[in-house]
Amino acid sequence: MPHTRDSSKKILVTGGAGFIGSHLVDRLLAQGHDVLCVDNLFTGSKRNIAHLHSNPNFEFMRHDVTLPLYVEVDDIYNLACPASPVHYQHDPVQTVKTSVHGAINMLGLAKRLNARIFQASTSEVYGDPETAEQCEEYWGNVNPIGPRSCYDEGKRCAETLFFDYNRQHGLDIKVARIFNTYGPNMHPSDGRVVSNFITRALTGQPLIIHGDGSYSRSFCYVDDLVAGILALMETDTGVTGPINLGNRQEITILQLAEHVLRLTGSSSKIEFQDRAPDDPKRRCPDLTRARAVLDWAPRIDLDEGLSRTIMYFRKNQS
Repeated sequence: MPHTRDSSKKILVTGGAGFIGSHLVDRLLAQGHDVLCVDNLFTGSKRNIAHLHSNPNFEFMRHDVTLPLYVEVDDIYNLACPASPVHYQHDPVQTVKTSVHGAINMLGLAKRLNARIFQASTSEVYGDPETAEQCEEYWGNVNPIGPRSCYDEGKRCAETLFFDYNRQHGLDIKVARIFNTYGPNMHPSDGRVVSNFITRALTGQPLIIHGDGSYSRSFCYVDDLVAGILALMETDTGVTGPINLGNRQEITILQLAEHVLRLTGSSSKIEFQDRAPDDPKRRCPDLTRARAVLDWAPRIDLDEGLSRTIMYFRKNQS
């Protein structure tokens, strides 16, 4: 008998010990669901889920999604994949395998169980965009053979697999393209600009900007992002996505550095280095579809989100 969308469910979250995954696990448990958290702990951390082990509705399994998984669940959230350049470029072949083989294994599981399945895709599928804001109809400006391609192309292929499973097997899929996200539980050494700036500011090290600082990003606080993911999973079966989830508050990297220095009270200097290869010049989501379909928009502004994140890093400084 199919489960109802508002009943308590058994839910699988791959990458559940990671940055976004751990916040999603927390929210699902708070809603009264049973959650199976699967992670190989390559970039995920036991610390992110340590507070959950006494929760009778939580279960952790150390497993690599490139290998088949045989469990019984109602819903699947597939977030397993290193998401920062430092981590996904460490073993680029494995990164592609995680995206592609992981998607195949999770889609096969969802097909066997007739389960609804969510795919955490990425704004990186748009490449180095030629548009000020990226809408879901934009096919992107991508480099399939560059140093970042293991992640970008892996995620693009995963989207292809999801939509082919939907067309060929009628699988109930949900795909979100996640833009830059930040908040507590970020890995301090993941090389992402927010965590990098904060950790260096708190330790008095110079903040390194690659390029002249004019490149822009938009940053979504993790609580807002998780709310968008859950809203997408609660939509009707016919709503597949892809749907952009992020924040339209665009800011240059230099402005971000200045924000972090002001909020931390740090005396760190700003230093400029050569631009990283294939680093996009702009990254800002068009959220028209998210507002119309999900009635969702981010609520937490950058200063508030950065202050919460700085507090987390201060507390967890070793």
